[in-house]
Amino acid sequence: MTASVTRAGAQAQDEAEPDLFRSETDALEHARSILALTEADAPVYRQALADLTVHFERLMRETRRLIRRSDRAEREMNTLNAQLQTLARQLEYRATHDALTGVLNRGAVIDLTVQALQKTGAVMVVLDIDHFKQINDEFGHPAGDAVIQGIVGCLRQIVGNAGFIGRVGGEEFTVLIPGGTLEAGLELAESLRQTVATHVFGAPVNRQITASFGVSASPMGTRFDCAYGRADAALYQAKRTGRNRVEAARADTPPPAGATPSSPAA
Repeated sequence: MTASVTRAGAQAQDEAEPDLFRSETDALEHARSILALTEADAPVYRQALADLTVHFERLMRETRRLIRRSDRAEREMNTLNAQLQTLARQLEYRATHDALTGVLNRGAVIDLTVQALQKTGAVMVVLDIDHFKQINDEFGHPAGDAVIQGIVGCLRQIVGNAGFIGRVGGEEFTVLIPGGTLEAGLELAESLRQTVATHVFGAPVNRQITASFGVSASPMGTRFDCAYGRADAALYQAKRTGRNRVEAARADTPPPAGATPSSPAA
């Protein structure tokens, strides 16, 4: 009984759906019936052929129209897919980059550092703009944003493809060098310090801006909080001993408790 009900349902569905080729099917059946006649003469055959020709031409027109529609739909689908891929790339970029500067954001820096520490070890250069709060208080946040962008320009000029630059706090940045050495990190940090200190910051600031730096080198297998914490401790030491300095993290320096990327005192 179930099978008969299924067949009946399928038949009802077929009857409910319109047959797009009903007229062509009827014309074909008519031509077949003419061919089956043994006493039909030439005019009858010619008329049947003419009818078939008319329906065939109609079928060709409909086929071309459907092909054009299909091609248009395919082009629209390809355009939509391209737009979706562009949107996905934009969303991925925004999820991993700082909106103001275009460098990596805090989460991306942490992810890349963890990967580097698992594979090769890493050098971390942590820097903080000196007296940045005074700049914001005196000249306003737009001027502070311009200073941050200028600092990033200095970092990009020196770091290039040698490492990854990230903004991990308001005025704090990290440069990650996978597989680097402490000596290379200190040399890079000193170049960054000099470049920042000699950079000309325009109006309304019109003054020298400096930054303090802490550098750590961690072997493969080091935890992120340890690698970052030791660089952060060196940064605090640079702040305490006069600012505009580069300090190296000692191998026996324990990281501050609960150290995470954040801005130290200006």
